[in-house]
Amino acid sequence: MPKSITSPQRSSRAPGFRLFRPILAGATLRERLIACVGALIGITLTGLICGLVFGEGPHIPLIVAPMGASAVLIFVVPASPLAQPWPVIGGNTISAFMGVLAAHLIADPVVAIGVGVSLAIAAMSLTRSLHPPGGAAALTALIGGPAVTSAGFLFPLFPVCINSVILVALGITFHKIARRNYPHVPVAVASNTHGTADLPAPLRVGFRPEDVDAALVTLGETLDIDRSDLDRLLRQVEMQALVRTQGGLTCGEVMSRDLITIGLDDGSERARTLLLAHNIRTLPVVDAAGRLVGTLGLRDLALRDAGRIAEVMSEARTAAVDDPAVGLVPALTDGRTHAIFVTSADRTVLGVITQTDLLATLARTASAKAFDLPAENAA
Repeated sequence: MPKSITSPQRSSRAPGFRLFRPILAGATLRERLIACVGALIGITLTGLICGLVFGEGPHIPLIVAPMGASAVLIFVVPASPLAQPWPVIGGNTISAFMGVLAAHLIADPVVAIGVGVSLAIAAMSLTRSLHPPGGAAALTALIGGPAVTSAGFLFPLFPVCINSVILVALGITFHKIARRNYPHVPVAVASNTHGTADLPAPLRVGFRPEDVDAALVTLGETLDIDRSDLDRLLRQVEMQALVRTQGGLTCGEVMSRDLITIGLDDGSERARTLLLAHNIRTLPVVDAAGRLVGTLGLRDLALRDAGRIAEVMSEARTAAVDDPAVGLVPALTDGRTHAIFVTSADRTVLGVITQTDLLATLARTASAKAFDLPAENAA
């Protein structure tokens, strides 16, 4: 659920110190510490593995310097398009090849280094493998010394490609253990769950993808963020603004408290009877202690074989008593969720908020705003 928003605090530091603030949005001390640990493990093991497999002879560098820059991207900004496996492996390898090619074709080293980096950028752009350390890989191929020169066109494969593959594999393993999303998978675009041509309800108002594209063209900037992630970020900003401006009412104030529940061991026929008798779409499924374990609707009963409730129920969407009620808008407009259950810390069911409850809350809030009244006093 969206967290409460506090007003931004004005910094007391002198303007000059702003230069030393983190420039990445969302950066936290915890994230930086995780990145440091990841880079320590990744670079150390990359060097050890290369040493064990290929030896540590002086004929070729054991690990190329651009891997340090690649580690920064993989472990610090794993969601960046520039940090994904193909850009890391393909970008470094292709760029190193471009550097070797420039060294073989151009005698003047000054001209060669410029051409090598330029070719690297062009090749990475064409192969959709843009990776900033690739420019350093191209330079290393040009000015890396006798060991690199003697390796010739093998240099892009070993150690550059091998280093990149090992570093990416370690990055995937590390982030999996740390429960972080890498390789980064953009969130799927919302679809209409009713099988019609209309856009999903949340996408029919507000900005659209073409508006984001037009804004990017107007800004004339290239942003280091996936296009779908940018869209998701802007929609979350809208949601946070809604919570801030109309989030006075909590789930505890809006929820229905007299619930019709069904037990895990009850039969599906009883569930169908309760749903029809009380004219409701969703039943909370509770265990013997009254704790929420799932939900059940007529759709569940129709799509799955009838039997025990535990065999046909769906996962429940929940909220806390103190959560802002308007924060439930995304869940209750996704085309699938008809009710959200308010629970305590131990998942005891306290109440339910349906789409009807939410609509009434938003209408009440809008009415109060129109008449400049507190939301709780609006008719």
